[in-house]
Amino acid sequence: MNKMSYKGYIARIEYSDEDDCFVGHIAGINDVVGFHASSVQELHVAFEEAVDDYLATCKKLKRPPQKPYSGNVMLRLSPELHAKVAMLAEAHGKSLNSWVSEVLADAQ
Repeated sequence: MNKMSYKGYIARIEYSDEDDCFVGHIAGINDVVGFHASSVQELHVAFEEAVDDYLATCKKLKRPPQKPYSGNVMLRLSPELHAKVAMLAEAHGKSLNSWVSEVLADAQ
């Protein structure tokens, strides 16, 4: 997956045939922050401007900007699967958290 990132934010990019341009949004936050450009080079600039503007607006409004992700993931597993992955983690000499993190990183 190709991604554009800036200051910890990642852009979700699409191409609009109707508007003949790239359209992007900051991924992983509830606030709607969009940008657009005609070329990839312009898209990088527009994305960085959008992030900077978002951060400045949050500061002006005296509210913390949303962070893309906290790093915490809550999973619901069957007891059988939970037991199986816990045993696999232990067999690899790792905590369940470390083992699952590695497995997910390898899946990218």
